[in-house]
Amino acid sequence: MTARLWDLYCRVVDNWGDVGVCWRLAADLAARGESVRLRIDDASALAWMAPHGMPGVGVLPWTAAPPDLEPGDVVIEMFGCRLPDAFVARMAARTPPPRWINLEYLSAEDYVERSHRLRSPQTTGPGAGLVKWFYYPGFTPATGGLIREPDLMQRRAAFDARTWLRSLGIEPDDGEQRISLFCYPGAPLERLLDAAARTPTLLLATTGAAADLVRSHLGSDLRCGRLRAVVLPALSQTDYDRLLWACDLNFVRGEDSFVRAQWAGVPFVWQIYPQADDVHARKLHAFLDRHLALADDAAFAARLRALWSAWNGLAPAHEAWPERGRWSALARDWRETLLRQADLTTQLIAFVDDSRYN
Repeated sequence: MTARLWDLYCRVVDNWGDVGVCWRLAADLAARGESVRLRIDDASALAWMAPHGMPGVGVLPWTAAPPDLEPGDVVIEMFGCRLPDAFVARMAARTPPPRWINLEYLSAEDYVERSHRLRSPQTTGPGAGLVKWFYYPGFTPATGGLIREPDLMQRRAAFDARTWLRSLGIEPDDGEQRISLFCYPGAPLERLLDAAARTPTLLLATTGAAADLVRSHLGSDLRCGRLRAVVLPALSQTDYDRLLWACDLNFVRGEDSFVRAQWAGVPFVWQIYPQADDVHARKLHAFLDRHLALADDAAFAARLRALWSAWNGLAPAHEAWPERGRWSALARDWRETLLRQADLTTQLIAFVDDSRYN
């Protein structure tokens, strides 16, 4: 089959999260033989997120007057961004017209299953006559799934944490728990530090808000009780995955790192992107409702929900942390559930191939 040309459009809201998801999808499509043009209004994070690029992926600026390019075979609006009218008009003039997909944000809410693959005929405007399809990633077989490269679990199984940490100049101590931290500026770090400092702990802080918070709370020596912290350099997506694999507990934020933490198969805590009117609270608890349905103990589930709620500023801090053995088992069981579902890229390609959705 001849490779198709996919146009991915992205407007950056949360720099690392939006770019992260867009780049992973673009790179995964290209790795499977597709050709991709990623048009984005702020690609600066790709300099460290994907420093070597990806054969088959071209990155183009999203400018006020975009180049007069022929639309590809598939056009994807990432996260509901609005395509330039001139480009939509060229889509409508193309024969055959491209498959037009609005790829939405990830959510575990019930509406996702109802809305996935809904058809939206365009009756007015520059795209009149076209059909836009709403496509939702998600956590159940009735959704579009999650981004997962075909070899991800093989790479995960072959990974050696000590060797990788030493490549960064970090010497892990025996018996030391390892925690990664990727968070927004408002994260309640003091409680985490107090809890973690009671046992030997290596805290690995990512660049940006996490590093700033750690420096602010720990000072120049980056120590507190039995905890020592290391501020990491900016990591590529490949190395960020390795960071998650190297740790016993991962604090993640937004969408991209949230998904990658689930593939890591170790305990994690998610800081969701805050929204007005506590919309994010509903999204957080919708995920926990699904995730904790696999928990084998109600008290453990309640402690984990309390911890996540407190980390997101939605409840008071909870002193009793979840029991680590149960937490690890839950993370593994959850990953196995997700692995039984087709991944997002596989489903997107099948959707484009399916003549029922012309």
